[in-house]
Amino acid sequence: MQTVVITGGTDGLGKGLALHYLRQGAHVIAVGSTAEKGQALLAEAKALPTGRADFVRSDLTSVAASQDLAERLAGDHPVVDKLILCAQRYRLFGDRVTTREGFEHSFALAYLSRFVLSHGLHDALRAARRPVIMNVGTPGVPLGRIHWDDLQLTRTYSGAKASLQSFRANDLLGVAFGVLHAGSGVSYIGYNPGVVSTGMPESLPQPLRAATKAFFTMFATSVPKAIAPMTALLDDPPAEPFAAYWQKRRLSLDGRAFDGQDALRLHDLTRELIPR
Repeated sequence: MQTVVITGGTDGLGKGLALHYLRQGAHVIAVGSTAEKGQALLAEAKALPTGRADFVRSDLTSVAASQDLAERLAGDHPVVDKLILCAQRYRLFGDRVTTREGFEHSFALAYLSRFVLSHGLHDALRAARRPVIMNVGTPGVPLGRIHWDDLQLTRTYSGAKASLQSFRANDLLGVAFGVLHAGSGVSYIGYNPGVVSTGMPESLPQPLRAATKAFFTMFATSVPKAIAPMTALLDDPPAEPFAAYWQKRRLSLDGRAFDGQDALRLHDLTRELIPR
């Protein structure tokens, strides 16, 4: 039985992937912040003839909680076959929000938690037959940058700027992981699913919420359709340590978005930012 860990596994793409792998007979560990959604997933899992589902509640905006989660998962599951990183909560509008540890919210949830879990579960992943990490973000989108002199955006903040920086940071996270763990057998995939019909518009203010819902109705891909190319990659990952995809299209790693020196620079800066 494969062990599949999914952050954001109780909603949207994460939930779709959780149910898919449960139907395949896997042990799925869905990580989420909302107990009600976790219990709803477990109720759906009970109705399936195969698979085993566990829900783990964790606040991934906290570095300490992410570290504790990685340690607990590695201790309880010495072999992890797949780590799928989907947890995200968009804060495109409003004032800058910091976590209780002092990190900008998007940087903490969308990047630091993925950094901690990627490296923290490396040993459990490399013990699997075909281990893979999929970091669901926006590789291939030429927007946003790393604000090297102000990673926490204390001087010029906007929600869009923070979200885009977190996604560019995840591009570099994958590159650095591939370099630092080359030869370990773990495949790291940066994946852009495109526009998918999820609950994301609910976090937006009106009238943008209504407009986004209308756009999703016309153009967004359904969750079942969106996860098909994802599971194909997860079940047959590329041999290279790092690869990036926009749906089925493999992206070139040339260019600044996947620069190796920038990736290692961000890795070192991140190690300095977080304890342990």
